[in-house]
Amino acid sequence: MQITRIGLVGYGEVGKTFAKGLKDKPGVTQSSAWDLKFAQAGTRESEFAHAREAGVVAQPSMQALCEASDLVISAVTASNTLAVAKEAAAHLKPGTVFLDLNSASPGTKQQCAALVDATGAHYVEAGVMTSVPPYGIRVPMLLGGAKAAELSEVLAAWGLDAKAVSEKLGVASAIKMCRSVMIKGLEAIVVESYATARQYGVEDHVLPTLAETFPQIDWPKQGAYFFSRVVQHGKRRAEEMREAANTVKEAGFPPLMAAAIAEKQQWVADAAAAGVFKDLPKDAPWQAYADRLLAARKR
Repeated sequence: MQITRIGLVGYGEVGKTFAKGLKDKPGVTQSSAWDLKFAQAGTRESEFAHAREAGVVAQPSMQALCEASDLVISAVTASNTLAVAKEAAAHLKPGTVFLDLNSASPGTKQQCAALVDATGAHYVEAGVMTSVPPYGIRVPMLLGGAKAAELSEVLAAWGLDAKAVSEKLGVASAIKMCRSVMIKGLEAIVVESYATARQYGVEDHVLPTLAETFPQIDWPKQGAYFFSRVVQHGKRRAEEMREAANTVKEAGFPPLMAAAIAEKQQWVADAAAAGVFKDLPKDAPWQAYADRLLAARKR
């Protein structure tokens, strides 16, 4: 598999990390990106400036990105997974590899694959197994699809932690989505439990009992981390959990928990958008986040 030109669809946190991190890998001659923000007056200049500083080519359109890339990486929000694959499929060249990093259900990934593979390009799904920022491009990823093994060899040679788990599409995504129900569910539960305990003034009784049951977890520190991540990324997490709910439905079960987790994540995201946590430092204790929620509720 010969890859010299890489293109990122989506120039957000993940897209910027991969576009910059892959541009100097052996054999790579160009790293470029396309994002809707490139076409918007309010964000165009700042995004172009970021790309220039990072050594990334800002493409003027999806078509230009696809024509300039041997490997197209989709790194958008979960709700845009299928739309991006559909738009890219109109411009992909035969032989191009389309790597889908987005958190979507197996069914959604299979729909994307049908669109991409019909062009003569090769669809590979990825399950990104934890948050990208601490790891950068070395974030653990599971790959699936007919070309997953070949692509994993290329990525591994570049120092990425990418492992092929199946030629069958949907397996990597199922692993990712089932994990998300647990991880995003823990976040939602902590937000609800801690804030309620804070309202009743019983947190000094509740958290020690958690430590007795699960002594390996620093519950105050973990709680602060969960609050901060949901406040910062609740909208994206809610979208991911809606795809997790679709995964549960595709398995034939009612997505009672996944749907509720999505709703809780969205609720915190809406509070953040309304300025409830404005000027609160990311390393604030969980009590500070809970107090903001309680104050907003009282208003």
